[in-house]
Amino acid sequence: MCNILFSMARSRNVLTHQIESKLWEREGKAIANFQTTLPTPQSDLAQQTLKDPYVFDFLSLSQDYDERELERNLIEHITQFLLELGAGFVYMGRQVPLQVGDRDFFLDLLFYHTHLHCYVVIELKTGDFEPEHAGKLNFYLKATDELLRRAGDEPSIGLLLCKNRDRLVAEWALSGVHKPIGVAGLQIGSDESGETHDFSFHRSYADGYSGSHNRDNRAKWWTFGADYPTVSCETSKPFL
Repeated sequence: MCNILFSMARSRNVLTHQIESKLWEREGKAIANFQTTLPTPQSDLAQQTLKDPYVFDFLSLSQDYDERELERNLIEHITQFLLELGAGFVYMGRQVPLQVGDRDFFLDLLFYHTHLHCYVVIELKTGDFEPEHAGKLNFYLKATDELLRRAGDEPSIGLLLCKNRDRLVAEWALSGVHKPIGVAGLQIGSDESGETHDFSFHRSYADGYSGSHNRDNRAKWWTFGADYPTVSCETSKPFL
């Protein structure tokens, strides 16, 4: 009985969050090139999966926070982060290393999407969107497809979250890349009404991914369930 009541409370909290954050106005609004880089219906599903902006009103950041502090805080609040990302996202790791040639590159945040059946690479920017950001994420997606993608996986998708973005600049930048990328804004702190939302019933157990990528690696998977975030037990997911 207690489990049923707790599940109902969590479901009600999720619905309240969606209403207060005006989810219906944000869904499917990210600037993206999915129509030219993904086949249908994958392109339509990918577009509906992303939103703009993403509201991270559960974070407490310093006044002059940088990208690393933002990244760390998001993972420290992984349950709320997954709640805002939406259904299907599975957390794989932060600062995930990919070796290309003799160089190492690091993905800010790596997820797997169980509905899209693909990896999602999220890059964080605390300033304005710049065209070169799209080129860099395009390279990361190429590396992810070459090194991590397996048989049955769809092409990896990139999501660039930035504090400010000019729509025309973003659209032109994405038109010149060949990998599927979305660009969206991020909102930190309270909403326009000045209210903050209570997520105190959640508990965050953020385990970052570390170590070399090989078939024996095991990592905790965090995922967003049908109506609320859950964490699975130790689940094996091959990387290389």
